[in-house]
Amino acid sequence: MNPPYERRKLLLALGLGTALGTFWAALPSLAQQTAKVWRVGFLGVRPVPPSANPDPIYMAFLQGLRELGYAEGKNLAMVWRSVEGNYERLPNLAAELVRLKVDVIVATGAQVSRAVQQATGTIPIVMVGVGDPVGLGLVASLSRPGKNITGVSNMSGDVSVKSVEFLRAVVPKLSRMAVLLNPSNPNDPIVLKQVQAAAQPAGISVSVFEATTAGQIDAAFAAIARVRPGALIVAPDPYYVGQARQIAELAAKSRLPAIYSFSAHAEAGGLMSYGENLAAHSRRAAPYVDKILKGAKPADLPVEQPTKFELVINRRAAKALGLTLPQELLFRADEVIE
Repeated sequence: MNPPYERRKLLLALGLGTALGTFWAALPSLAQQTAKVWRVGFLGVRPVPPSANPDPIYMAFLQGLRELGYAEGKNLAMVWRSVEGNYERLPNLAAELVRLKVDVIVATGAQVSRAVQQATGTIPIVMVGVGDPVGLGLVASLSRPGKNITGVSNMSGDVSVKSVEFLRAVVPKLSRMAVLLNPSNPNDPIVLKQVQAAAQPAGISVSVFEATTAGQIDAAFAAIARVRPGALIVAPDPYYVGQARQIAELAAKSRLPAIYSFSAHAEAGGLMSYGENLAAHSRRAAPYVDKILKGAKPADLPVEQPTKFELVINRRAAKALGLTLPQELLFRADEVIE
């Protein structure tokens, strides 16, 4: 065979080999450059990252995403927003997330979920901590949401019935109780109806007090003191969790046995809490985000309902109130704070 032809063949092979080697060497960096970075919007009520003291409940959601393979700076960009307790900011913040064209929005609580759904009918929404999403019109049904929203329900209304039962165990002669609720929270009328339905057969009258700010909480407790109820139920509300210490201190000052829906209240000095573990609740939103980013439609993802409720009792608070806690109640508790 012609030697020049052989040389050309060899040079061609060498050139092709070099080109392929360069291609394979550059492939990892090319993949890194073209990897999809998902933009996840998160709208909450309490401080969110990058604030100095972000709510640990929100951080549990972020940890859930990490466990599913999402990492900020690589394939995830979080867009955090918070109303910081001022619900009047909700429409603007929800609209801002829509303008930023995030891939999915996580909404915490009924007020936030409703505002986000009003802002967009196309961007997928994952709700967290909504007591009755069907009754509120957020979804068509729990099994088939049918809209652009799905997520995790906390069934707060059903928990309220147990709250009355536990208070009666601590205050056997209870004849009047107070309920503190946030009038801007669409879940709270449901909670109130459940409390009234449980109290009426036992002959317990229910007085309702409302508060949406720290100042109004102070005023509400002053009004509660004038009525002199035997116990208090604090309705589940994201803002109230942020004010857990204030509420616990006011209840202690009023010598008022109180029960809450979240353990953060008992940990802050409240007497009792009964409800879901908020961190676990928030973490369960992460798989919804993952499925949606992988192509699932919110309309086809059933709303998850809680399977476990925790009773937390603060024995120190009980001693300060001069209460004797029934042994059967202590045995039933998932945690007793000494």
